This record gives sequence, structure tokens and C-alpha cells, in this order.
Amino acid sequence: MQVIVLTALLILTGCSSIPKMDTAKQISSTTSVGIIKRGGGYYLDDGPGDNPPPNLAALPDAVPWDEPLRKANMRPYIALGKSYTPMTVLEPYKERGIASWYGRRYHGQKTASGEIYDMYGMTAAHPVLPLPSYVRVTNIKNGKSVVVRVNDRGPFHSDRLIDLSYTAAYKLGVLGGGSASVEVESILPGKESILQTVAAPPVVKYTMASPVATNNMSGIYLQLGAFSLFDNADNFLIRMRSELSLVADTLSISSRDGLFRVHVGPYADQALAQQAANNIAQILAIKPVLLMR
Repeated sequence: MQVIVLTALLILTGCSSIPKMDTAKQISSTTSVGIIKRGGGYYLDDGPGDNPPPNLAALPDAVPWDEPLRKANMRPYIALGKSYTPMTVLEPYKERGIASWYGRRYHGQKTASGEIYDMYGMTAAHPVLPLPSYVRVTNIKNGKSVVVRVNDRGPFHSDRLIDLSYTAAYKLGVLGGGSASVEVESILPGKESILQTVAAPPVVKYTMASPVATNNMSGIYLQLGAFSLFDNADNFLIRMRSELSLVADTLSISSRDGLFRVHVGPYADQALAQQAANNIAQILAIKPVLLMR
């Protein structure tokens, strides 16, 4: 009997040495005794999925729009003994800190906003920003920048500012080290028209939902992408129509020099085109190329 008891004690003692799951995302609400378990960064069995989408770098950033804020996510709460008071309105926010990321361990689980976490979406978790809201995250070391939709709470490590989805971290170059110094700045949609400078749409012939590639375009345009295959350009065009709804009617495909180029325009002058290019860059983290045809 003593041998059995001793063996049991040894087993229990051994269990205490097993690495524990990261508890930095365990939230104890001030109004509920329940605990929401979350995680961040590449640890234990977290990490990339088995079959990630091809060409993650080409996946578009989140497109800000004026969404209603969730009142349920405005209540103060406590996480790991620290109190947090979420913002209740959209207002300017700009901070620097450490970004981490979370992947397959939480893929398909509910976020704090009640939405399902998609590690291949352009989303993020933040302790106090309104849910949902949009921010531009810039990797201070390499200058890369993305726009993400904040729909979750965390991280709760004292040295971390934001938790990125797998794709957002990939596009920023954060995956390798697991974390990086970033700048997080809020985007306030609805305050002004983001593409007010768009000129009247050009006349484009359509086949089904896509414009026919043409060589006789003239004027000032912004090139958003160039592809060797028409199907790839067409797919990109469809995505751009969704992401840039305000200029959907001005998007078209031009065929030249063996490439299919996705354009937006034409514009009345270079100043208007440059302003629109800056607005598009803020939305999609794409740097349009100014073309005169």
C-alpha cells in the first residue's frame, strides 16, 4: 500500500513539471466567473496550418468601413490580475509596442466578439480598442505595413501590444521571431470619403462580370497589379472591386507587353491620381503605380 501511495505521489509531482499552456490570454470578467481561454504567439502546438492558402502575401488587407461597435465588449474586465477599460468610441490611437501572433491552436474558435477566428484572415486582438475597429500595423524594423480588423481581446502579456492573425504576421515579417516591434495606429472610417478624388469611370466593355482586356486605354491611371495570366488578373480585379467598392466602376484590365494589368482611373490630372494612390495605399497596403497612357 505504501508503494502504491508513493507511486501516486511521484506521478502527481511529475505532472507539475509538464509545460503549461500559455495563460496570458485567460480572462476573468468582472461580471462573470467564466474564463475565456485564448493564446498568442508560436508555442506548443500552435503555428501555421497544414494547408495554408497559396500566396499569402497577395491576400488583401482588411478594408475599413463604419461598423457598429459591440457594447458587450465595452465593459471593464480583469485579465491575469490586471484591470482593462476598453474604449467605447472610435477615436485616434497610436502606440508602439510588441506584436505577437496566434495560429492554428485557435483557428475556428470564437473570438471575444463572438466571431470565428480565421488565422488566414486579416484580423487582430487588442486589450482595449473597440470591437470591431481597424488599425494600421507597421513593422518598425522592415517598414512593412498592413491593415487589420480588431475583433478579439488580448494579448495580456505586459510586454505585448497586439496579437496578429497568422496571415497578418506573415505579411509583416513577424512569423520568424514570433514577435516584432510595431506601431499601431487607428483608422477611423466614415469620417471622410477615402476616395473622393476618383474621376468619372471610363467606358468599359463587359463580358459576364469582368471587363474585356483592351489596349486602347488613354489618360492617367493607377496600376494595382500586373499578371502573366488573364485569369489571375481577373480574380484580382474581382477582389479589388470588393475591397475598393467606391471605385469599383473605374477598375479595368489592360493587356500590353504580354501582361494583364489591373488599372483604376482615368483621372483628370496627376495630382488627383496621386491623392487617390495615397488613399488606396492606406486601405490595402498596395502602392499603386502612376501610369500615363
